[in-house]
Amino acid sequence: MIVSWISGLLRHRSGRLAATAAGIALAVALVACLGSFLTASKSTMTARAVRSVAVAWQAEVQPGADPGGVLTAVRATDGVRSAEPVGFLRSTGFQVTKAGSTQSTGPGVVLGLPADYRHVFPNAVRPLTGSGTGVLLAQQTAANLHAAPGDTVVISLPGIRAATVSVAGVVDLPQADSLFQKVGAPPQSQPTAPPDNVVILPQPLFARLSTPVAAVDPAAVTTQIHVARDARLPADPAAAYTAVTAAAHNLEARTSGAVLVGDNLAAALDAARQDALYAQVLFLFLGIPGAVLAALLTVAVAGAGADRRRQEQALMRTRGLGSRQVAVLAGTEAAVVGLAGGILGVGAAALVGRVAFGTASFGASTTSTTAWSAVALALGLAVAGTAVLLPALRDLRRDTVARSRREAGRDRGPWWMRYGLDFVLLAVSLLVFRAAGGNHYALVLAPEGVPSISVSYWAFLGPALLWLGGALLLWRISHLLLAHGRPLLARAARPLSGTLATTAAATISRRRRPVARAIVLLALALSFAASTAVFNATYRQQAEVDARLSNGADVTVTQSPGVHVAPSEASSLHVAGVRHVEPLQHRFAYVGADLQDLYGVRPATITTATSLQDAYFAGGTARSLMARLAAHPDAVLVSEETVKDFSLVPGDTVNLRLQDSRTHGLRTVPFHYEGIVKEFPTAPKDSFLVANADYIARSTGNDAIGAFLIDTGGTHQSATAATLRHKLGTTATVTDLNQTRSTVGSSLTAVDLAGLTRIELGFAVLLAAASGGIVLALGLAERRRTFALATVLGATRHQLRGLVLAEAAVLIIGGLAGGALIGWALSRMLVTVLTGVFDPPPASLAVPWTYLAVTAVTAVGALTAAAFHAARRSARPPVEELREL
Repeated sequence: MIVSWISGLLRHRSGRLAATAAGIALAVALVACLGSFLTASKSTMTARAVRSVAVAWQAEVQPGADPGGVLTAVRATDGVRSAEPVGFLRSTGFQVTKAGSTQSTGPGVVLGLPADYRHVFPNAVRPLTGSGTGVLLAQQTAANLHAAPGDTVVISLPGIRAATVSVAGVVDLPQADSLFQKVGAPPQSQPTAPPDNVVILPQPLFARLSTPVAAVDPAAVTTQIHVARDARLPADPAAAYTAVTAAAHNLEARTSGAVLVGDNLAAALDAARQDALYAQVLFLFLGIPGAVLAALLTVAVAGAGADRRRQEQALMRTRGLGSRQVAVLAGTEAAVVGLAGGILGVGAAALVGRVAFGTASFGASTTSTTAWSAVALALGLAVAGTAVLLPALRDLRRDTVARSRREAGRDRGPWWMRYGLDFVLLAVSLLVFRAAGGNHYALVLAPEGVPSISVSYWAFLGPALLWLGGALLLWRISHLLLAHGRPLLARAARPLSGTLATTAAATISRRRRPVARAIVLLALALSFAASTAVFNATYRQQAEVDARLSNGADVTVTQSPGVHVAPSEASSLHVAGVRHVEPLQHRFAYVGADLQDLYGVRPATITTATSLQDAYFAGGTARSLMARLAAHPDAVLVSEETVKDFSLVPGDTVNLRLQDSRTHGLRTVPFHYEGIVKEFPTAPKDSFLVANADYIARSTGNDAIGAFLIDTGGTHQSATAATLRHKLGTTATVTDLNQTRSTVGSSLTAVDLAGLTRIELGFAVLLAAASGGIVLALGLAERRRTFALATVLGATRHQLRGLVLAEAAVLIIGGLAGGALIGWALSRMLVTVLTGVFDPPPASLAVPWTYLAVTAVTAVGALTAAAFHAARRSARPPVEELREL
């Protein structure tokens, strides 16, 4: 019996089965794609974190411990590939004399590196000029001393006679912040910047210089064991962080306190595990709605044949089948479409991975991919049971088909409409949204001093309830308009159906439940596409803003400290590709006892080389505040923290103490507080000041420029930067936007978003098209008998086409309008709730109009194609149609 039933369905209901299986396949494919991609992304984040670290551990030998014994213990530790001793020696200053001029620096650090250090740690030291071995100067030190390979440097040492060495080369220390960290100190106690003056010596020479210093001042010499690890780490950054931290603590315990580990690898994995949690948040926020929508589409597709299924069940029961046998047949149908859709979805996911990412597993392990495929397949079976089996069981509990028709005839709408569930959900969504705002929408919680981090899933309720409440409200509005708006529907349908306009309106009104359901489904699909696209576009926009804030402009030339560069030097930077060069002063000023960065700008031209957004300021727009700096040269913009600390109100006098080049001391300069600056190109994240450069120069007798912001028109940044590096040598640091973008971008930015965007937006278009086209096509297919009877009663082909197109028009108008409204509200809430993902927070949403237009056109095209196909089928001879039915 079961085989006969399934074969009959395949022969006579193949279209409906295929459509149901397609909906299940969409849900399965989306979950399998996103799950595998999430796992692969976490693994990639871990790998990127490991690669980003030049030295995994800096094990500092504690006073009184034997460096040789510690080195042996470190090398014997599991997972340690190599360990090299590095010496740190405090110097009181460096000096170079050449061409009758002497250049001196303040205190610095002398490093002693073993011969194979660069081979073991290739990313720790980067040669710039001269030899890569011998006595080396850090780039900043070479600039301060005006030194080059071949020059002689005098190293002043505490307690003993100065030493003289010959420079062999100039190098860069890419990870100087971690190299010169205070091992064991909490993050807030770390040095704000690495030392400006560093000399690197071969280990034998370092030993000769440091031994007598250690005898006089033991605290001036420190030994660290730098460690390279090759231990296999878990794919998840959080698990890898736990493993690495435990290994470092184990080393400290085994050496009985003789060593303190500076865990650079754990610090990198700590940032990666937060990115991994944000990726998980994005998966939940943007992936689950897609899977739910695909499930709703499947339910709608299966529901399109509800009347026919009831008739078939009534017929089977009339012929003697019991309720249990009918339920078994329904379960078999659900299993068939569930397995077919699940297998098709898993195959589609593998195809997407192969085409978009070059591998069917999306880069994840075979085990992870198999597990996610199994989860997705189970989801497909659950969706099939919900869409096919549960409705059948519900219908079996009804007494007769006639009763179902009577209930449909006195339709007062779903039960939730009578209790106002849609209004309740929207109200709760707003309350949850505001409550989450009290925590500044911090989804990923990383309490200071606590190694564990977590996700606040409470904030998920806001967007989820908004999506659901908006859908139910749209259903209510559609249901009411279709029930009580027949005259309006008739007038709207007249151009399409002519004299059958009243009949078309009556038909649509009578079918208000399935029509309202189709409108809501289309609107949800469009809102899903819109909210996903807007979020992704806004994220890309803010990632670019973050890079531009950090670098300052397309290309930035930063002058070495202590080197006087006048604004007129900007003309020498006009190489090929440069459109404008904007000088930017960088000083330091005391606000009370607080030392802050001070940036002097030319208000009339600062926006030429870099973009200033209104979101960077408070108390006025970017343009108006720059105008105030121009009109009132003594105006100053301060941070919000400074305003609170000093209780400032606009117009207050702010006395800043600045270095005066004429007296070589501090001079008090009066400014007037005119506004708040939150972000500024090249400025730090914390407190800083922005003022008029001309006023600063007049007040201090110094017009020196700290950096030049260079506009290249958004193109050829790397080539222009390379040209300037070759021209300027080691006298300045040149950075470009492409370089900064890859540096400041988190692993979430660089790895996950691009792939997530491709998956999400592709499925969003498919769901929008399927929600409109398939549901309408199946609904119209189930009414072929109605069209045949209308033809018998004298309806023309044009009138039948009008009936079909009128219903399609209602779906298009309702779906587009509802989707636009829900998508707009959901996009704003998503971007606000996910504020922690953005750095800095966006001033406005980025709307990808092209993608949204393509999505809308695709959905409308699918609806139109389904309508015209149904119109062509309605033109068949009614005798043939009725005979088939």
